[in-house]
Amino acid sequence: MSRATPDSRESNPAELAVLGDIHKDLFLGGSWTKASNGATLPVEDPATGAVIADVADATAADGARALDAAVAAQAGWARTPPRERGEILRRAYEQMVDRADQLALLMTLEMGKPLSESRSEVGYAAEFFRWFSEEAVRIAGTWATAPDGQTRLWTMKQPVGPCLFIVPWNFPLAMGTRKIGPAVAAGCTMIVKPAAQTPLSMLALAQILADAGLPAGVLSVLPTSSPQQLTAPLIADPRLRKLSFTGSTAVGRKLVEQSAHQLLRVSVELGGNAPFIVFDDADLDHAVDEAMKAKLRNNGEACTAANRFYVHESVARSFADRLAERFRALVVGRGVDEAVTLGPLIDRAAVTKVAGLVDRAVQDGASVVTGGTRADGIGYFYPPTVLADVPSDSLILREEIFGPVAPIATFATEEDVLAEVNSSEYGLASYVFTRSLDRALRVCERLEVGMVGLNRGVLSNAAAPFGGVKASGFGREGGREGIEEYLETKYVSVNAS
Repeated sequence: MSRATPDSRESNPAELAVLGDIHKDLFLGGSWTKASNGATLPVEDPATGAVIADVADATAADGARALDAAVAAQAGWARTPPRERGEILRRAYEQMVDRADQLALLMTLEMGKPLSESRSEVGYAAEFFRWFSEEAVRIAGTWATAPDGQTRLWTMKQPVGPCLFIVPWNFPLAMGTRKIGPAVAAGCTMIVKPAAQTPLSMLALAQILADAGLPAGVLSVLPTSSPQQLTAPLIADPRLRKLSFTGSTAVGRKLVEQSAHQLLRVSVELGGNAPFIVFDDADLDHAVDEAMKAKLRNNGEACTAANRFYVHESVARSFADRLAERFRALVVGRGVDEAVTLGPLIDRAAVTKVAGLVDRAVQDGASVVTGGTRADGIGYFYPPTVLADVPSDSLILREEIFGPVAPIATFATEEDVLAEVNSSEYGLASYVFTRSLDRALRVCERLEVGMVGLNRGVLSNAAAPFGGVKASGFGREGGREGIEEYLETKYVSVNAS
């Protein structure tokens, strides 16, 4: 592992230009406006800890105004022809592709990931708009004859209504477009609360959607430093009809409880503890290649990240050594440097958490193959770390790490590893590496998760249903299933006589 020297933002005109081009106010009812109390919140560059922007800090009063705008726009937006809604998404997709470099730089500045990863996210985020632009015109009901032949059964699909989206900081564009895309396609209005750490990407997206022709009131974007004060009154308001949240299980549980009073339609994508299972017949070189993606994508700060590695005891040492060699070759530094392959974590609390999990694992008996010691210096960095011989009861195998740490435990039999991985309360993603088709089918069927990567380390795809089971949430985003979260089914009984 090498460490790149942080650049100075003040000496980089491209960074100053992209930050200067972004609106810092609230996007509320189709207009840019200050927070009702004039307050702002700071946005940091996690590679340096320096404040790079101050954005409007929304209040409960701002939330009420946004919901008023969404309710006022809902009926007209629902009547907008599906083709028109789809074309707005298509134009927004094209603008995102055209502005990919600027959006990627903006994302790296506020979130920290390397530019190559930010470019990938921009492409991934844009793809949700392209996918749902095509789904908008495929919303359809049914017509059938009742079994007794006396009536006809007619069903239609209609938009749920005004929605509240709470999106996380780790994928500040894609977690937004994955919700906004199907909502626009279905004909729902929406309020988006981006994470306080990364509001700039979503504010940029608001301008793109406005430029693409999204009518006033359909979308509001409200950054805030007081999320509970903003969202609780919205969730309690009977005019809100849908809540979609991506974030921690602890917060998700609280939001589901709040939503129960209004019986809101809810979809939540929560924490993960993805196992990465390597059987004795796996292609180890390929498994290591895919482990680099599954573990280190987004600096390891992803709910689908490989969180715990279970490697057959006969190949565990070889796998650990090969993975450590790849980890040592990483270049850690400020993501705007094209040579950097691993950026900082999001904030100081994240570094403290990761360091604590590693230290405790070592105390439990794990051995450090590489990394494991935080270097001094500015920014919220933690070195890429491989741990071997991790005891099965170690906390690091039970809790979501959200950092560049690969803890490796061993197993002897298929039954043993399935029992271990399914004992987790989480059930979002899993990765399985084997050359045996029979084993692959057995294991994929028995894993208690919503998604499985079979001999591959990347799962996310706009055309696929994303989501988990158990404490990882419910509902699906993306794929054909994604738009159903924003549609109600109405049944009409027709007299056939």
